[in-house]
Amino acid sequence: MIPNNASIVRKAYEDFAKGDIPAVLEAFDPSITWHVPGRSPISGDYNGRDEIVGFFKHTMELCGGIFAIALHHVLAEENLVVALVTVKAERNGRSAAFPEVHVWRIANGKITEFREFQGDEQTEDRFWS
Repeated sequence: MIPNNASIVRKAYEDFAKGDIPAVLEAFDPSITWHVPGRSPISGDYNGRDEIVGFFKHTMELCGGIFAIALHHVLAEENLVVALVTVKAERNGRSAAFPEVHVWRIANGKITEFREFQGDEQTEDRFWS
């Protein structure tokens, strides 16, 4: 049975929550593009699985591994999946929770693009900087 696009994205969030990064990467097309807006140390464009692993590692280093994503809703249509989430992290003794919209593009059963839209980009920039 071929999973639908919403289930591919849901499973990637579940695998990330379990810390199973190899399973997360398996959902990604090798040429995936990843975009994080803003001007923080983790903002930027990442291309391919290796650069995304570097992004994950850098994010975890900045927050001492205290990081989680609460998935609230998944909306899917054809090759596009939108996830409404709250990103939770701790950094330098401060806790934060950020509402975000994650947009995923999928082709041939693999995630080809990720784009993050932050509810308050300036606050997230300050938190990660």
